[in-house]
Amino acid sequence: MNLPNKLTLLRVVLIPVFVVLLLLEGGQNDTLRIAALIVFCFASFTDFLDGQIARRNNLVTNFGKFMDPLADKLLVCSALICMIELGQLPSWYVITVIAREFIISGFRLVAADNGIVIAASWWGKFKTTFQMLTVILLILNIPALHTVTLIIAGVAFVLTLVSLLDYITKNYKVITEGGM
Repeated sequence: MNLPNKLTLLRVVLIPVFVVLLLLEGGQNDTLRIAALIVFCFASFTDFLDGQIARRNNLVTNFGKFMDPLADKLLVCSALICMIELGQLPSWYVITVIAREFIISGFRLVAADNGIVIAASWWGKFKTTFQMLTVILLILNIPALHTVTLIIAGVAFVLTLVSLLDYITKNYKVITEGGM
C-alpha cells in the first residue's frame, strides 16, 4: 500500500463526508456547503497528486490502475447525484454521465479479462476536469456565475459524449473480437 494508493483510498473515504456536508440541512447552510466544497476540492486534488507521485516515483500498481479511475467516478457521480437532490441538475444529465461510466467500465472489464489495459484518454481526463469544475461551480451556487456554470456544465456534457465515442471507436474490438 504505497502513498498514491493511500491517496486514492482517502478520496473514497472522503466521498461520504462530502455528501453528508453538502446535503445536511437540504444544502441551504452556506457554512456546510463551503465545508463540502473544501472536501470535494481536496479529494479532487488527491486525484491529481496520486497520479503524479505514482508516475514520478515508479509506483504505478494494478490496484492504482483499477481503483484510481473508480474513485474519480464515485466522487464525481456522487456529487452530480447530490445536485439532482438539490435541484441544481436535471436527472437526464446525471443519468447520461453515469451511463457513460458504466459503458467504459464494461469495456475495461472485458479488456482486462483479455489481458488488455485500457488507459484513460485525454478526452476522459478533460471530461473529468470539466465535471469537477461543474461540481465546484454548482456547490458555490453564485447567481452572477450562473451562465458560466451552464457553459462549463455544457462543455462537461459534450466531453462526456466525445470521450465515450473516443473509447468506443478505439476499443470496439475488445467487445466485437475479444481483443485488440
